[in-house]
Amino acid sequence: MANTILVGAQWGDEGKGKIIDVLTERADVVVRTQGGNNAGHTVFLGQKKYVLHLIPSGILRRQKLCVIGNGVVIDPVGLVNEIQGLQKLGVKIGRNLVVSETAHVVFPYHRELDAQREVLKGKHKIGTTKRGIGPAYGDKAARVGLRMIDLVNPEQFAEKLQRRLKENNEVLKALGARPLSLKQVHAEYRAAGDFLKPFVANTVVLLHDAMRRGDDILFEGAQGTFLDLDHGTYPYVTSSNTTAGGACTGSGVPPHRMDRVVGVMKAYTTRVGEGPLPTESAEIADMLHAMGREFGATTGRARRCGWFDSVATRHAAMVNGLDDLAVTNLDGLDTVETIKVCIAYRIGRKRYDYAPNDVQLLAQCEPIYAEFDGWRTPTTKARKWKDLPAKARMYLKAIAELTGAKLAIASVGPAREQTILL
Repeated sequence: MANTILVGAQWGDEGKGKIIDVLTERADVVVRTQGGNNAGHTVFLGQKKYVLHLIPSGILRRQKLCVIGNGVVIDPVGLVNEIQGLQKLGVKIGRNLVVSETAHVVFPYHRELDAQREVLKGKHKIGTTKRGIGPAYGDKAARVGLRMIDLVNPEQFAEKLQRRLKENNEVLKALGARPLSLKQVHAEYRAAGDFLKPFVANTVVLLHDAMRRGDDILFEGAQGTFLDLDHGTYPYVTSSNTTAGGACTGSGVPPHRMDRVVGVMKAYTTRVGEGPLPTESAEIADMLHAMGREFGATTGRARRCGWFDSVATRHAAMVNGLDDLAVTNLDGLDTVETIKVCIAYRIGRKRYDYAPNDVQLLAQCEPIYAEFDGWRTPTTKARKWKDLPAKARMYLKAIAELTGAKLAIASVGPAREQTILL
């Protein structure tokens, strides 16, 4: 498989966890490179459902090395809970999980600041998960953040935490929030640091050693292209680079060592949080929610839903350099009589074949649709390309062509076996 970057080609929640799990069969190492526990990957194995927030999905396959890279921001208490929760489900976690010593740490004051800033924005709120991800990345950029290497060094950690908590408590008080207890935060995080210390290492050296051995590495992205800090629908984005370039900076593996970029996208479009979604449709949202689909793995929030937007996915193909496409949730459209696909936008008489960077303009865009006949028959039992209805194959070919990348995988359900490899 060589070195493969997997990214979301829409607004996140594209079903990356399932595709990562499928691709991990042919990988030796799986690396998470950005984001925090504001993202969730859901994987179904038989009747068991696993929801992962920080740990790479490869942890569910034996003898795969899983790495949390330097580009991730880590809530240590949350990571300990995630490890223990997986262990209770029978997942073995030991030397198969490594955490970067230079990954930054998310603290309770980051979460409080996140929540207070959302309140202050009022109707202009971004719709964050309030997990403290943005403020943690803010500290990283301001060069005042604490890293895992600090957390596992007791004396160094106590001194640095005291300084940071004192400053942030003043900010919290000014915002009308209660200050945090140094004693309580220190105790919780020291306990988490002691638990996590055996997992913490220099992951850049580890990954380069793996490449010298000829190991195949899968780089697991979180969120999606249009939540990218630089290339997304700013300011309605996350605080990291969710596009393919983030895999390099978030792992320490240089661009010329990457061999393939796979983009994951749903057969329709969804997003969580605020911001423009040009193809948003109450019709398809009501249908999907009634089926029990499209609720966030991290927050449980109902996702906003719309028809497939090829303007957006063309942009994703360009920014990420997509080689292959994995299309998920095809079965979500099994009952639809007429399926719409956005091929361009319009504002008044002006046509846009690309997504405007100005979100106010994007919010005014009306989709120009092409229509496809639905197949009106279940696809969940399809295991080969020829098993799919002819109209479903036609639809998949069309959206891949409109996106500008090669169709490689089609998913017709959450289980591993509900995957068609082309």
